[in-house]
Amino acid sequence: MKEIMETMDIAFPNLGIYLENVPKTFSIFGFQIAFYGVLIVTGIMSGLFMAQHVAKKEKVDTDIIWDLFLYVVFFAIVGARVYYVLFNFGAYKDNLLKIFHLREGGLAIYGGVIAAFITLYVFCRVKKQSFLQLADICVPGLVLGQVIGRWGNFMNREVFGEYTDNLFAMRLPISMVRERDISVSIAAHIVDGTNYIQVHPTFLYESLWNLVLLFFMLFYRRHKKFEGEMWLLYLGGYGIGRFWIEGIRTDQLYLIGTTIPVSQIVALICVAAAVAGDVIIRHRLHKAETKI
Repeated sequence: MKEIMETMDIAFPNLGIYLENVPKTFSIFGFQIAFYGVLIVTGIMSGLFMAQHVAKKEKVDTDIIWDLFLYVVFFAIVGARVYYVLFNFGAYKDNLLKIFHLREGGLAIYGGVIAAFITLYVFCRVKKQSFLQLADICVPGLVLGQVIGRWGNFMNREVFGEYTDNLFAMRLPISMVRERDISVSIAAHIVDGTNYIQVHPTFLYESLWNLVLLFFMLFYRRHKKFEGEMWLLYLGGYGIGRFWIEGIRTDQLYLIGTTIPVSQIVALICVAAAVAGDVIIRHRLHKAETKI
């Protein structure tokens, strides 16, 4: 494995994988297009088609999914940006116009998820639809979108964790990552005579975790006991994975005035709410069955 990496290379040394010249962008008719954006859009569209597929299985009009999609995408992007800016306000307070520079990055998935579910709730109230039924239909698509979208972080050389030498350890040229994402631990493990850092590929962990969650949801869907169970499964399943993955990331957002990662708190709340909701609903169903 090379000791001096070329600028655009990415390596997974313990897997024997060395990728040369992995681009961040490509050009069409002179326009530079970021792979990050392409993968995000691919994830969104794949999620839409997955939701339509599930809706057909549930015998729900797919036009509702299309109508919902237009609102959810817009407000999810707004929510993802607001969440990021709110918990990283120090980077914007001296130049508020930077808040609108989305091309510079800065979207937080939990902000997008929260905004998406709020939008879904309002949509269902206005359209007189069942929130829990539509949430169950949409969450497999949401997870699929996250599986694909996380690879945008790979192309951007971002969302990585602390130093590791485990099987999935990833090497990135120092010049290709943000200085603020290189922690003390990572810096201490930079070998003299090399030009790379070696880190946890947390984007990969989350993508694989969500892929397993997606397969389980698709398998379990036909066995669900009540409306909203898939939604609770998403909240709890993703929350568990996000909690431990967030703990090793170096680009954490913190609760204002603390060093507590805000996404870990949100993940814990989601897991607790999912477990409590599942237990309460199952208890009520059991009581109802015993009365019959």
